[in-house]
Amino acid sequence: METYRRSLLLAAGAMPLAVPFIARAQGTALPPPILFVHGNGDHAALWLSTLWRFESNGCPPDRLLAVDMPDPLARDDDAVPQPGRSGSAEQTARLAAFVAEFRARHGGARIALVGNSRGGYPIRDFVVHQGGSDAVSHAVLCGTPNRGVYDWPEIRNREFNSQSDFLRRLNGGATDVVPGTAFLTIRSAWNDVFAQPRAIWSTTPDRPTGTDVDGPELRGATNLVLGALDHREVAYHHRAFAEIFSFVTGRPPARISVEPEARPVLDGRVTNTAGGVTNRPVAGATVELYRVSPETGERMGDAIHRRVTEEDGRWGGVPVGPDWTLEFVVAAPRHPITHIYRGPFPRGSTVVNLRPARAPTQAERDGGGGVVLFQRTRGYFGIPRDAILLDGRVPPELRPGVAISALATRQIPAAELGRPVVGIFNEERVVSRAWPAAENRITLAELTW
Repeated sequence: METYRRSLLLAAGAMPLAVPFIARAQGTALPPPILFVHGNGDHAALWLSTLWRFESNGCPPDRLLAVDMPDPLARDDDAVPQPGRSGSAEQTARLAAFVAEFRARHGGARIALVGNSRGGYPIRDFVVHQGGSDAVSHAVLCGTPNRGVYDWPEIRNREFNSQSDFLRRLNGGATDVVPGTAFLTIRSAWNDVFAQPRAIWSTTPDRPTGTDVDGPELRGATNLVLGALDHREVAYHHRAFAEIFSFVTGRPPARISVEPEARPVLDGRVTNTAGGVTNRPVAGATVELYRVSPETGERMGDAIHRRVTEEDGRWGGVPVGPDWTLEFVVAAPRHPITHIYRGPFPRGSTVVNLRPARAPTQAERDGGGGVVLFQRTRGYFGIPRDAILLDGRVPPELRPGVAISALATRQIPAAELGRPVVGIFNEERVVSRAWPAAENRITLAELTW
């Protein structure tokens, strides 16, 4: 354990980490193949920067797999089927299938599983209760509400209720782990919105939840606390990466930053958000990709890529420059036309999933202007922890305290359509442009880090 703690200190930046580690070149054994599971309502693309960091430390891409759960939202009652949502048993069965397929690619080798939030539930269930320990060498749970988010009787059997049948079964033993699989949990000291003694995320913010900040910990596991990181950052932040890498590989990463590729190739899927969020692919969606000015968001010429998706929802792949800023235009059936502005992609990826944004409201359409959504997918906005500006001001809907929101909104008057709209999150900057809401168009300025 002391060797492991020393490795974590190095990984967290106690000394310069400048030279990329290449396992094959140094004759060091490769880490186990690693499968990543996203959280409630999320998708595989949230692991994008984590995958890049593993690759930048010499891990071959074919040994890394971030999966999409088809219906990522939990049911209102875990035992009652609900369209577009999944139950805990379904999630575990889906994970078991992913594990079997991934292991088959690697000759039956034991693999590591890493999950964020709800993604940790099927990992626990599969490894501890469904006999999956022989297939899994490491299990890492990041911000998983292992003791539930609340204990409210009116929604007793929702998956996140500590009194649900599912969590009572998971937590009913003398320990939460099994021999032969190494377990790690990573949690926030105080800044996880879903590990709080009171329901600050709800319409009754003073109501007791029956849990606390240590709810993500497991008996018998290595339990780590990462200060002020929020519910998603405990999985996707560079500090979380350092802990995950060190635990799974047994050594610190040689670098935390992402090593750029000369010509990244981007691909992913267009997924459905009409009538509820799913990760099911959308056929017949037109995707256009433009290179845009990093200073103004203006298009630099014609589309560099255009494709209509087929049944698998794939929209790429397309080579780009590692320093290009981009605009994705997604026109999917039954969805608004979404203009997604992104900063540079230093490396390629097959999980650049494109989710159409919400439709403009009737009031937004009638106003004659446009709407810019400023989104951080791999963490939340923390006030005053973070420096956040959208169009020159702190978004008024963000409140100080525990980081609780990953989205800010700015309405742009009709007379100002077409001008740059700058979103700043700490050292990251995304420049977008608003499009007419009356045309059922909406802008999504999406942060990478």
